Amino acid sequence: MSKVREIKSVIASELDEFESRFKESMKSNTPLLDKITHYIIKRKGKQMRPMFVFLSAKVCGQINDATYTAASLIELLHTATLVHDDVVDDANLRRGFFSINALWKNKVAVLVGDFLLSRGLLMSVDQQQFALLRIVSNAVQEMSEGELLQMEKARKLDITEEVYFNIIRQKTASLIAACCESGAHSVQADPDSVKKMSDFGEKVGLAFQIKDDLFDYNTNGNIGKPTGIDIKEKKMTLPLIYAISKAQRTDKRWLVKTVKHHNTDKEKVQDVIDYVALSGGIEYARDKMLEHRDDALKILHSFEESEARNSLEALVNYTIERKK
Repeated sequence: MSKVREIKSVIASELDEFESRFKESMKSNTPLLDKITHYIIKRKGKQMRPMFVFLSAKVCGQINDATYTAASLIELLHTATLVHDDVVDDANLRRGFFSINALWKNKVAVLVGDFLLSRGLLMSVDQQQFALLRIVSNAVQEMSEGELLQMEKARKLDITEEVYFNIIRQKTASLIAACCESGAHSVQADPDSVKKMSDFGEKVGLAFQIKDDLFDYNTNGNIGKPTGIDIKEKKMTLPLIYAISKAQRTDKRWLVKTVKHHNTDKEKVQDVIDYVALSGGIEYARDKMLEHRDDALKILHSFEESEARNSLEALVNYTIERKK
């Protein structure tokens, strides 16, 4: 049994039920839209976000209709942001499949993203789940702001560690925090537990993103992502930020110049990766990742032990041990 399947086993029936409800929520009378949403459903990922929603709910109480609404709302809005991201990034692939914009062009992809966004809004209004809508809408706002902050900083490459953590808290951690918060809220957990679940999700999200950044510096070649992609896209991640902060002035100038002007030169990018590894940037980032993982588990352990809590802990560990 794979690690993910093992974690899912505690909420297997709920995830099956969620899948059929989610398919229903995406249905449309427009044939082209129906064809595209069917394509989206067919190439779904590991269902990490719904897993966080359901397990958080189960840690705090009994899964109910509001929990399914929370998971569907998160997934609809998240899918909408991914479709729009692919247009913004001019990306032709998503999880090894062709992106919507690659198959149906940008205009269609933007409209599909808008449709998914509106389905999420309508679902929460129809079911009068305004608190859930607020939680998820806040996360979408944070994600947009984080993305724009990163784009702004990529021009000057003047990202400090503090700014980096602001960016990843908004871009990545806010959505996982929303998953856990909305899961807890859906089962009428007390405000203190809802807040703790939100903080837990944020810590997991920070660890998750640092793990993603570390993939760029993998030297074993045993992951699903090629190295140097972030450097090519002029993204300043924690290992590189650390290396630059510790470098002598000449090395600092060389690192920034390479990322700015030679980011498509494979050999020069590899030199940067090697420098970052030698500077201790990778170990530093790994330590920070484990620190956030430990903070998350400390919060989680304040809840009563249960099968759901154990699965949530396993999911946290999976996020930092995954190979892609």
